[in-house]
Amino acid sequence: MLRRAVSTPDAHPTAAAIRAAGLSRGRRLRATAPAIAQTAIAAALAWFAATELVGHPAPFFAPVSAIIALGIVVGQRARRAAELTLGVAVGVAVADALVILLGSGTLQIALVVAIAMLSAVALGGTRLVVGQAASSAVLVATIDVPTSFDVARPIDALVGGGVAVLVHYLLPIDPVRLARRHAGPLLDRFALALDEVAAALDRADHDAAVEALVAMRDLEGAVTAFGEATVSGVETARYSPLRRRERTVVKRYAIAAPEIDLAVRNARVLARGVVRAADLEAHIPPEAPGGVRDLAAAVRALRAALEDPALVVDARGTALQAAAGATLALERTSNLSVSVIIGQVRSIATDLLRALGTTQDAAADAIRQAAAGAAAAEAHR
Repeated sequence: MLRRAVSTPDAHPTAAAIRAAGLSRGRRLRATAPAIAQTAIAAALAWFAATELVGHPAPFFAPVSAIIALGIVVGQRARRAAELTLGVAVGVAVADALVILLGSGTLQIALVVAIAMLSAVALGGTRLVVGQAASSAVLVATIDVPTSFDVARPIDALVGGGVAVLVHYLLPIDPVRLARRHAGPLLDRFALALDEVAAALDRADHDAAVEALVAMRDLEGAVTAFGEATVSGVETARYSPLRRRERTVVKRYAIAAPEIDLAVRNARVLARGVVRAADLEAHIPPEAPGGVRDLAAAVRALRAALEDPALVVDARGTALQAAAGATLALERTSNLSVSVIIGQVRSIATDLLRALGTTQDAAADAIRQAAAGAAAAEAHR
C-alpha cells in the first residue's frame, strides 16, 4: 500500500530561504573576490618571475609559495608571510637533499619531516615556520620526488614569497573595507547579546541569562578576527602607496579593536552576574536592565561612529547615559548582586568611550560626572 508523503513546513526550503541563502553566498563572493584576484595575480607573477627573470623552466614552488604566503598576509601581519616562505624554502631544501641520499619511503618520510623541523627550529623559526617546513618536506618526499638536488626549488619558494609580499602592498585589499566587514557583524551581535542580557535581567530568567552568556562567549572568534583585520589594515595603510590616505580611518578601527575586546570580556562578567542574580532571586530595580539596554544602544552608536566620525559625540552621550541610568539602581537597593551588575555596566561604558578615542582618565571622569549628575537630578525630584 502506497502512502502519500506528508509535507511539513521544514521538509523543503521555502523560496524566501533559498533567496536568503543566495544573497548570503553573493555577499560572500563579493567580499572574497578581491582576495581571490590578488592571489591569482600573485601566483601568475611568481611563475613569470621564476621562469622569465630567474630562468627556471618549471618553478612549481614559486606560485605555491606565493599562494601560501598571501593567504596569511590577507588577515595577519606581512611578517608571517616571510616566515611561511622561509618554512617552504627550508622544507624543500632539506627534503631535496635527504630524498636524494636516502630515497623515499615510510621511514624516510619520518626522517625527512623530523630533520626539516629541526632545521627550521635551529634557524630560529616560529611554530608557523616549523609547521610549513614539515608540510613542504612531505610534498617533496611524496609527490614531487627529486632525482638530483636542485637548488632552484628553494629559490623558487623564496621568489614566490617575495612576489606575494609585493603584491600585498602594491595591489592591496581595501583595509577600511576589511575592518568594516569584521566590525559591523561583531558589533551587531554584541548589541543583540546585550539586549538578551537586559531581557533576562528584567525577568530574572536564569535560562535566558545563561543563553545570553553563551552568546557573549560566542563572540570570541569574531573579536579575534576583527583585531587581526585592524592589525593587517594598519600595516597595509602604512606601507602601501595606494592606501596611505586611509591611515586615519584604519587607525580609528585599530584604536577601537582592543577596547571592544575588553567590553566583550566585561559583558561576559555582566552576564554571569545576571545569572547569579537570577539564582538568588535578587530584587532588581528597573534602572539596571534599562542601563544594559542603553549599553546595547551605545554599541550600535559606536558602529555608526566608526563609519562616520561626526556621530562620535552622540555615541559618547549614549554610553554615558547607560552608566548614569544604571547607577540610579544603587539608590533603590543595596543588594550585592545588583552592585556587581552596575559596576560592570559602568566598566563596559568606559570601554566604549575608549573605543571612541577617549583616554582612560577622561572616560573615568566622564562616567563619574554623569553618574553624579543623574543622582543629583534624582534627588531633586
